[in-house]
Amino acid sequence: MKIKLTLLSALILISGLLKAQDSLMIRKIYDEELVNGQCYGNLHYLCKNIGQRISGSANAQKAVEWGKKLMESYGFDRVFLQPVMVPHWVRGAKEEGAIIKGDTKISVHIAALGMSVATPQNGVTAPVIEVHSLKELETLGKDVIKGKIVFFNRPFDPKFIETLWAYGTAGDQRNAGPAVAAKYGAVGVIVRSLTESLDNFPHTGATSVVKDGVNIPAAAISTIDANKLSTMLKMRSLPAVKFYFKQSCKTLPDAPSFNVVGEMKGTENPNKFITVGGHLDSWDLAEGAHDDGTGVMQSVEALRLLKVLGYKPKNSIRAVFFINEENGDRGGIKYAELAAENKEEHIAAIESDLGGFTPRGFTFEGASPAWIQNINGKWGKLLAPYGSGTLAAGGGGSDIGPLIEKQKGVILIGYLPDSQRYFDVHHTPNDVFENVNKRELELGAASMASLIYLIDMHGFN
Repeated sequence: MKIKLTLLSALILISGLLKAQDSLMIRKIYDEELVNGQCYGNLHYLCKNIGQRISGSANAQKAVEWGKKLMESYGFDRVFLQPVMVPHWVRGAKEEGAIIKGDTKISVHIAALGMSVATPQNGVTAPVIEVHSLKELETLGKDVIKGKIVFFNRPFDPKFIETLWAYGTAGDQRNAGPAVAAKYGAVGVIVRSLTESLDNFPHTGATSVVKDGVNIPAAAISTIDANKLSTMLKMRSLPAVKFYFKQSCKTLPDAPSFNVVGEMKGTENPNKFITVGGHLDSWDLAEGAHDDGTGVMQSVEALRLLKVLGYKPKNSIRAVFFINEENGDRGGIKYAELAAENKEEHIAAIESDLGGFTPRGFTFEGASPAWIQNINGKWGKLLAPYGSGTLAAGGGGSDIGPLIEKQKGVILIGYLPDSQRYFDVHHTPNDVFENVNKRELELGAASMASLIYLIDMHGFN
């Protein structure tokens, strides 16, 4: 009995020392970031000196070159590029859109959906039919839809606390709506912008393209103009409401690009990896500040923090600037393919792609509820004082998702910031540096570095 008590006491003492060590390290991470953080200044350069970074563009290449130099300046053990062929879609001239009723023509705010085809040179004008779901469209059928412009007008569901869920439930009309409408003979599609905000910023985003099939022009319309169009359609007075829009976008041949990778080599398990990243590309309407400049800058900052504090990781840790998340996911797919080819074992991958807002915690994919409960007990209390203590089941992210298809046992982790403002700026001309809060961004970088440290030190046992 005496021996058992002695062993128990020793275990309790060791556990207490480890918790104290972890707590001290996390405090050092936050102190360094909040006093000497560099992610906000780096984000400013990315947004103001490079700007929009749609895949295949000259600016995307500038961002790759600058990102590599940035990582090299931090003295990581290894910095390298992974070649990736990416789609090259260009928007062309500014879009035109208008509601037409008799002799009245009301200009509206639209933006071509990513990967959409162009309208005819003189635009397209046709009667409008409003629908709220793909099912409603299919129920109406070809007799009703043929020759018309389909107006998808399903708004965000405001009952969701996390706005990402509202985005998910509204997103199929943008992703699949144009392709489905084309099957029923529509000549164009207008989609209500995916946001709960009432504003005049059209929200772009990718739509599906039918290979070797019929594709029709598709554009997003601002929420204020969507409401205006819906109101006019409901009046049902003659003459019937028509819609006009013109866009000149096109898809060029695939272009060469790169993922940018920085690595701190593991001292014990150099072929086991913890990856943290975001996507370097952005849509072309603005600077891609929250989507996803904040994510890539937080990711490289997490490694910088660990290095400047003299931390020697057991496992290799990588920061990855993935290319082409917005309209192809080619960077994430290539990263997973190369990891499998090189027989790299990924323990965990973390992605920041929900904006640079106040941190709330992390979501875990590929883990059981019991495992997440156990991690909460171990790490939730350590992260809670910094606002990052919510550890819950959920998705990892688009860029890291392909890893779970190539490797067994990898845990995918999504950085979870406050979501209430993200879809105010997401995919809009308003996604600019000025809408990023310095302290919120820095707190997120520190929370990501802290989680990496905990995973590297303790694993998931």
